Amino acid sequence: MINIENISFDHCIKCTVCTVYCPVAKVTHLYPGPKQSGPDAERLRIKNPELVDESLKYCNNCKRCEIACPSDVKIADIIQKAKYHYTSKSFSLRNFLLSRTDLMGSFGTFASPALNYFTKLFFTKFLLKTFLNISPRSFPTYENGTFVRWYYEHARNQNRFSEKVTYFHGCYVNYNNHEIGKTLIRILNLMNIGVMITDEKCCGVPLIANSSINKAKKNAHFNVKYLAKSVSHDKTKKIVLTSSSCAYALKYEYKNLLGVNNSKIYDQIEYITQFIYEKLESNNFILSTLNIIAAYHAPCHLERMGGTIYTIGLLKKIPGLQLKILNSECCGIAGTYGFKNECNQISQDIGKELFKKINFIQPDVVVTDCETCKWQIEMNTSYEVVHPLTLLARAIRFD
Repeated sequence: MINIENISFDHCIKCTVCTVYCPVAKVTHLYPGPKQSGPDAERLRIKNPELVDESLKYCNNCKRCEIACPSDVKIADIIQKAKYHYTSKSFSLRNFLLSRTDLMGSFGTFASPALNYFTKLFFTKFLLKTFLNISPRSFPTYENGTFVRWYYEHARNQNRFSEKVTYFHGCYVNYNNHEIGKTLIRILNLMNIGVMITDEKCCGVPLIANSSINKAKKNAHFNVKYLAKSVSHDKTKKIVLTSSSCAYALKYEYKNLLGVNNSKIYDQIEYITQFIYEKLESNNFILSTLNIIAAYHAPCHLERMGGTIYTIGLLKKIPGLQLKILNSECCGIAGTYGFKNECNQISQDIGKELFKKINFIQPDVVVTDCETCKWQIEMNTSYEVVHPLTLLARAIRFD
């Protein structure tokens, strides 16, 4: 029997604008585009699941099809659900390792010197490609210890502030880049805002991308429970995030894709640049002049949330900064997508125009809100890539 709740694809008016904007369909014949793999094919799949085809695996879930759709069809969600419901559920060690960022992060921070050394070696990349089908690209490095440990050793005295926020730091800050979390605390404390953290698990983005939907749901229920508790117990007004993909997952993927009720935290979730932008007018910030050229790349999930305008607005407040806003386009990596060998060339081809534009501008620094966009741009250009908070902090006088 057809599930009558699952007919959002019927709103598709077959205009194909989603396919025009799809970065994957642009560079490969292996993927027919979101219209065909989403609404068109779903009509057939719900009648006969055997009609599913392998091209589904090439969707990178960038959500650009949903941004372009004039009928608000959740095309990417239809495709992600189809991947889970209709494709093979045989165990893949590669997909397991790529999607368990908490597990890999715990191991990585424990053995970071050795792991960071060996993952740079050609021989290690050869073995990973041969035995796990992981693309031979550069890998993110791990910190020594976690951000959570640093927080409780150095920054736990946040109750002294009358206004507080709950910070969902995510796996990247916890295991790979403590500095973004430290910078957030320094900036918000300067604004007389305390930063609380609570127990959290991976937001679920890599789990969804690798069809571990049940595990993603468990993480979502855990995160909603503890974030709601923090908002209530610590009396925080907002839940702020420094990863645009984590923010999108908590606010939209939990409800739309995983079917997890996030109503207790939905209104409190805010990406950090929106939070600071709206607070900045009432704070006596003194920003120093930064006479540099910065090229800004907007991540796909931040664009889907409509949050790009706040990052650009915040960067424009820095005196002297020459901001070059790059075209709206996907960088290609899409989380774990670019780490899969069968998607590696597609990932590189998608980002090719973006890398050319950055090289043409020759900026002093590239700015982006997403950690995996940072990895992709750093691997394909010679420029430093930083988070918007990092650049803002360089302009703030903390003394």
